[in-house]
Amino acid sequence: MAIIDNEATLHEAHRDNHTHRDVNGGWLRPAVFGAMDGLVSNLALMTGVAGGSVSQQTLVITGLAGLAAGAFSMAAGEYTSVASQRELVQAELDVERRELRKHPKDEEKELAELYMARGVEPALAHEVARQLSHDPEQALEIHAREELGIDPGDLPSPVVAAASSFGAFALGALLPVLPYLLGASVLWPAVVLALLGLFACGAVVARVTARSWWFSGLRQLALGGAAAGVTYALGTLFGTALG
Repeated sequence: MAIIDNEATLHEAHRDNHTHRDVNGGWLRPAVFGAMDGLVSNLALMTGVAGGSVSQQTLVITGLAGLAAGAFSMAAGEYTSVASQRELVQAELDVERRELRKHPKDEEKELAELYMARGVEPALAHEVARQLSHDPEQALEIHAREELGIDPGDLPSPVVAAASSFGAFALGALLPVLPYLLGASVLWPAVVLALLGLFACGAVVARVTARSWWFSGLRQLALGGAAAGVTYALGTLFGTALG
């Protein structure tokens, strides 16, 4: 009895610990990329302009213009990218759907051969393929997963991707501008806030990856800091040359 209870406990623990996060969703990648890009690009833009010794008003306008332009650009790019990918997948699914309708036996044999290539015994592979091929929609889903590596019912949404990218970029790009909007008159508060934001974003990303929070945070901090430093130096150089 103790053995049975122990096995039941192990099975329950396995079930509780064997759930997976959605790695194919259409919001995580554009949101993460948008926030990082908003922080880095607008920080670099503002430090580059600040290196040219411009007025505070010019710097604020530059930051707000960079926020608006970048957010709309990111949203449009993500929408187009995801929509194009979705349309390509739909076109391939239409090809597979026609083949299943015109040559069902050939497609069934092809599915059985896929299972055999993975080590399933021939008789069992043919039987599994035969049973799975009874329902055309189920057969389409199986073929799409096995041949194309996609799930027809879990395609990313262009609207979700665009909205996530827009909101995340705008939020990230706002951080370097925020100190000026609150009354700051020097550059360093904007740089400090943006770098802290980069570290925080990296640490948050680590929550859904295998990296440690401090490694991911420091990596984003270093990359963003390097971009800001280089553009500030270039802005100073150009400002001196043009002056």
